[in-house]
Amino acid sequence: MTDSIPEEITVGTLFDRGFIVDNTYHSSEYGDIHYSSYIPKSYDGSRPYALFISLPGWEGLYFQGIGANLVEDYPFEATKYNDEMIIISTQLDDWGNTSANMTIALTEYFLEKYNIDPSKVYLEGLSGGGETGSIVMGKRPDLYTAYLMASSQWDGDLNVLAESRTPVYMVIGEKDSYYGSKPLKQAYATLYQLYLDKGLSEEAIDEILVLDVKDEDYFELRGYDDQHMGGMSFAKDEAIMNWLFSH
Repeated sequence: MTDSIPEEITVGTLFDRGFIVDNTYHSSEYGDIHYSSYIPKSYDGSRPYALFISLPGWEGLYFQGIGANLVEDYPFEATKYNDEMIIISTQLDDWGNTSANMTIALTEYFLEKYNIDPSKVYLEGLSGGGETGSIVMGKRPDLYTAYLMASSQWDGDLNVLAESRTPVYMVIGEKDSYYGSKPLKQAYATLYQLYLDKGLSEEAIDEILVLDVKDEDYFELRGYDDQHMGGMSFAKDEAIMNWLFSH
């Protein structure tokens, strides 16, 4: 990787705890894609690094303010798990197909322009960002090593995901105040059955698909009365984050 800045990138001028805020990838297909980035000082392009992409929920979209995505802890906590990992926190436009396509385009850009280990490309989405991530998993799950979906509902094509067998961890509060837990339980059950139909054993399915429904005590211990807001705390749950980065 050279020191020159590609013409398709505008580098942000603000900084937040090691992240450059509001970079812009000028995609020829999808227009401006905004993101914050953490690139370890050790990265020089000589060896492959992991890549982690975080999709924030409501209040983290671009129109809601530059840097609003960095109120979530997922990007910052991720720095603790791999010293050789580039971290991206996006600021997209919605939690539908537009943002899913932007996520894919940004992932492909980093895979092309940086020395990234394709076996260590991780995706995480919280709330609305989780919906976006599920659509990504229904389009290009082959790009990712594993996906962490927090406090959300599944909107993507489960059949496409079932073909790729990309590992997915679904975590939500039993009484999530925005989604409830039922939609994610239904998605889990549907995907589980798809895997059974493909001949996978229960043991094999459990290796690539996890549904983790947290009870009220989990959130109270972490200072959250609202279980949807409590999805922020999953970023600091080492068991959850270790699952993601162990793949």
